[in-house]
Amino acid sequence: MLIDSHCHIPLVLEQNPGAGLTELLAAAREADVGGMLCVAVDLEGVPGLLGLSRSHPNIYISVGVHPNAHPTHEPDMDTLLAYARDPRVVAIGETGLDYYRSRGELGWQHERFRRHIRTARAANKPLIIHSREARGDVIKVLAEEKADDIGGIMHCFVDDYDIALKALHLNFLISFSGILTFKNAAPLQEVARKLPLDRLLVETDSPYLAPAPHRGKGNQPAYVRHVAEFLASLKGMTFAEVAEQTTKNFLDLFPTTRTGLALAAA
Repeated sequence: MLIDSHCHIPLVLEQNPGAGLTELLAAAREADVGGMLCVAVDLEGVPGLLGLSRSHPNIYISVGVHPNAHPTHEPDMDTLLAYARDPRVVAIGETGLDYYRSRGELGWQHERFRRHIRTARAANKPLIIHSREARGDVIKVLAEEKADDIGGIMHCFVDDYDIALKALHLNFLISFSGILTFKNAAPLQEVARKLPLDRLLVETDSPYLAPAPHRGKGNQPAYVRHVAEFLASLKGMTFAEVAEQTTKNFLDLFPTTRTGLALAAA
């Protein structure tokens, strides 16, 4: 069984109005994708994510506000913690720093990032980290805020081997998306070859970043199989070995998901 460690199911459905949730989940099952972590990008969408997760035991969610989001009110710790108490919420995020889409004075982004880390430590739940063109600062903030106490996932990892090692040292897993399959991703593929499989996850970040052979089209959780197959080829392993280990890595990080995922697999 595979687990898509990062997807945005409401956005997948929004961008593909002809597709329904039933078809989406059936395609995932056909591809041996037995579980998904549906990641929040704002607080407005969290009630809908909770409803989705409660209806489908193999879908768990996070709570947080994306570093590029501009909500009317900044998320405060009390609100984040209130959502985090729900057993269907297994992580805080996605959160982090993004110097690609957001420019200028970014103190507000750093403050939001630190607030999410403090929430995760208070809730004792792992973090989902978004990092784009801010790798040094992301590692610095994680270290300063003692994020290694709870660890988490470096989502959609695209940085170099040195940053990967620093993230591993801070108790984070490295998650590869469809970018790993791109022809121009040779440096990232070399990073994947070097890293130990017991610290890796696979994801889609759907509806974005569809892997080969679907690049340029809409993405969906079923396509995480392509990422896992490509990772297996890079490492000279079988697909089954990669599926088994990355699923174990996810379950070890989020042990409360074992029951729901076991029910889905039964």
